[in-house]
Amino acid sequence: MRTLRPILLALVAIYLLAASFALGQGGNVEEQIKALQAQLVQALLKGDTSFFEKYYADDVTIIHGDGKLSTKADDEEIKNLKSGATKYESIDVPESKVRVYGDTAVVNSLTSGKGMVNGKPYSFNGRITRVWVKQKGDWKCVASQYTRVAPSQ
Repeated sequence: MRTLRPILLALVAIYLLAASFALGQGGNVEEQIKALQAQLVQALLKGDTSFFEKYYADDVTIIHGDGKLSTKADDEEIKNLKSGATKYESIDVPESKVRVYGDTAVVNSLTSGKGMVNGKPYSFNGRITRVWVKQKGDWKCVASQYTRVAPSQ
Protein backbone atom coordinates (compact mmCIF):
# COMPACT_ATOMS: atom_id res chain seq x y z
CA MET A 1 0.00 0.00 0.00
CA ARG A 2 2.90 2.36 0.74
CA THR A 3 4.27 1.98 -2.78
CA LEU A 4 0.88 2.67 -4.34
CA ARG A 5 0.47 6.03 -2.62
CA PRO A 6 3.48 7.74 -4.34
CA ILE A 7 2.45 6.25 -7.68
CA LEU A 8 -1.11 7.50 -7.22
CA LEU A 9 0.13 10.97 -6.24
CA ALA A 10 2.43 11.03 -9.27
CA LEU A 11 -0.45 10.07 -11.57
CA VAL A 12 -2.69 12.77 -10.10
CA ALA A 13 0.11 15.34 -10.53
CA ILE A 14 0.64 14.28 -14.16
CA TYR A 15 -3.10 14.50 -14.81
CA LEU A 16 -3.31 18.00 -13.32
CA LEU A 17 -0.30 19.15 -15.33
CA ALA A 18 -1.75 17.70 -18.52
CA ALA A 19 -5.14 19.31 -17.87
CA SER A 20 -3.62 22.74 -17.21
CA PHE A 21 -1.43 22.36 -20.30
CA ALA A 22 -4.47 21.51 -22.43
CA LEU A 23 -6.37 24.52 -21.10
CA GLY A 24 -3.35 26.71 -21.77
CA GLN A 25 -3.14 25.40 -25.32
CA GLY A 26 -6.80 26.28 -25.92
CA GLY A 27 -6.17 29.86 -24.84
CA ASN A 28 -3.02 29.90 -26.89
CA VAL A 29 -4.92 28.75 -29.98
CA GLU A 30 -7.54 31.44 -29.44
CA GLU A 31 -4.81 34.09 -29.23
CA GLN A 32 -3.15 32.72 -32.40
CA ILE A 33 -6.43 32.91 -34.30
CA LYS A 34 -7.17 36.41 -33.01
CA ALA A 35 -3.71 37.47 -34.17
CA LEU A 36 -4.33 35.97 -37.63
CA GLN A 37 -7.66 37.79 -37.86
CA ALA A 38 -5.93 41.08 -36.96
CA GLN A 39 -3.21 40.39 -39.55
CA LEU A 40 -5.91 39.74 -42.14
CA VAL A 41 -7.48 43.15 -41.45
CA GLN A 42 -4.07 44.83 -41.74
CA ALA A 43 -3.38 42.97 -45.01
CA LEU A 44 -6.68 44.24 -46.43
CA LEU A 45 -5.92 47.82 -45.35
CA LYS A 46 -2.43 47.64 -46.90
CA GLY A 47 -3.54 45.81 -50.04
CA ASP A 48 -1.13 42.99 -49.20
CA THR A 49 -2.33 39.76 -50.81
CA SER A 50 0.63 37.73 -49.52
CA PHE A 51 -1.46 37.05 -46.40
CA PHE A 52 -3.99 35.15 -48.51
CA GLU A 53 -1.26 33.20 -50.29
CA LYS A 54 0.20 32.12 -46.96
CA TYR A 55 -2.87 31.60 -44.77
CA TYR A 56 -5.70 30.64 -47.12
CA ALA A 57 -5.77 26.95 -48.04
CA ASP A 58 -5.50 26.29 -51.76
CA ASP A 59 -8.98 24.74 -51.68
CA VAL A 60 -10.55 27.41 -49.46
CA THR A 61 -14.25 27.98 -50.05
CA ILE A 62 -15.11 31.69 -50.14
CA ILE A 63 -18.78 32.71 -50.15
CA HIS A 64 -19.45 36.38 -50.81
CA GLY A 65 -22.37 38.55 -49.73
CA ASP A 66 -24.03 38.06 -53.11
CA GLY A 67 -23.78 34.28 -52.78
CA LYS A 68 -20.93 33.97 -55.28
CA LEU A 69 -18.65 31.01 -54.56
CA SER A 70 -14.91 31.14 -55.24
CA THR A 71 -11.54 29.65 -54.33
CA LYS A 72 -8.22 31.33 -53.61
CA ALA A 73 -7.15 30.95 -57.25
CA ASP A 74 -10.24 32.53 -58.80
CA ASP A 75 -11.41 35.00 -56.13
CA GLU A 76 -12.15 38.38 -57.70
CA GLU A 77 -11.75 40.25 -54.41
CA ILE A 78 -8.21 38.95 -53.92
CA LYS A 79 -7.42 39.79 -57.57
CA ASN A 80 -8.89 43.31 -57.18
CA LEU A 81 -6.93 43.86 -53.98
CA LYS A 82 -3.72 42.74 -55.72
CA SER A 83 -4.30 44.97 -58.74
CA GLY A 84 -5.24 47.96 -56.60
CA ALA A 85 -8.80 48.10 -57.96
CA THR A 86 -9.99 47.64 -54.36
CA LYS A 87 -8.58 49.85 -51.62
CA TYR A 88 -9.84 49.72 -48.06
CA GLU A 89 -9.82 52.96 -46.05
CA SER A 90 -11.14 51.53 -42.78
CA ILE A 91 -12.26 48.22 -41.31
CA ASP A 92 -13.89 47.99 -37.91
CA VAL A 93 -14.47 44.70 -36.07
CA PRO A 94 -16.53 45.59 -32.99
CA GLU A 95 -17.50 41.99 -32.30
CA SER A 96 -15.56 38.75 -32.75
CA LYS A 97 -15.85 35.34 -31.12
CA VAL A 98 -13.39 32.46 -31.50
CA ARG A 99 -14.40 28.90 -30.67
CA VAL A 100 -11.71 26.22 -30.68
CA TYR A 101 -12.35 22.55 -31.44
CA GLY A 102 -8.97 20.83 -31.31
CA ASP A 103 -7.15 21.68 -34.55
CA THR A 104 -10.12 23.69 -35.84
CA ALA A 105 -11.25 27.19 -34.92
CA VAL A 106 -14.43 28.96 -35.96
CA VAL A 107 -14.54 32.76 -35.90
CA ASN A 108 -17.74 34.78 -36.10
CA SER A 109 -17.22 38.52 -36.54
CA LEU A 110 -19.26 41.63 -37.11
CA THR A 111 -17.45 44.01 -39.46
CA SER A 112 -17.95 47.32 -41.15
CA GLY A 113 -15.80 49.57 -43.21
CA LYS A 114 -15.32 51.63 -46.31
CA GLY A 115 -13.06 51.92 -49.28
CA MET A 116 -12.93 52.31 -53.04
CA VAL A 117 -13.70 49.76 -55.74
CA ASN A 118 -12.68 50.80 -59.26
CA GLY A 119 -12.55 54.40 -58.06
CA LYS A 120 -16.06 54.38 -56.60
CA PRO A 121 -16.81 54.70 -52.86
CA TYR A 122 -17.85 51.50 -51.17
CA SER A 123 -19.07 50.72 -47.66
CA PHE A 124 -19.96 47.43 -46.03
CA ASN A 125 -21.56 45.99 -42.92
CA GLY A 126 -21.64 42.27 -42.41
CA ARG A 127 -21.03 39.15 -40.45
CA ILE A 128 -18.15 36.92 -41.41
CA THR A 129 -17.61 33.31 -40.44
CA ARG A 130 -14.14 31.89 -41.00
CA VAL A 131 -13.04 28.33 -40.33
CA TRP A 132 -9.35 27.83 -39.54
CA VAL A 133 -7.72 24.38 -39.51
CA LYS A 134 -4.22 23.50 -38.41
CA GLN A 135 -2.55 21.74 -41.36
CA LYS A 136 1.05 20.53 -41.13
CA GLY A 137 1.67 22.82 -38.16
CA ASP A 138 0.25 25.99 -39.79
CA TRP A 139 -3.17 27.59 -39.48
CA LYS A 140 -5.08 27.80 -42.77
CA CYS A 141 -8.42 29.38 -43.49
CA VAL A 142 -10.49 26.68 -45.23
CA ALA A 143 -13.82 28.50 -45.39
CA SER A 144 -15.01 32.09 -45.31
CA GLN A 145 -18.58 33.34 -45.61
CA TYR A 146 -19.72 36.95 -45.64
CA THR A 147 -23.35 37.93 -45.02
CA ARG A 148 -24.50 41.52 -45.40
CA VAL A 149 -26.34 43.06 -42.45
CA ALA A 150 -27.93 46.40 -41.70
CA PRO A 151 -25.46 48.87 -40.12
CA SER A 152 -27.02 48.65 -36.63
CA GLN A 153 -26.77 44.85 -36.25
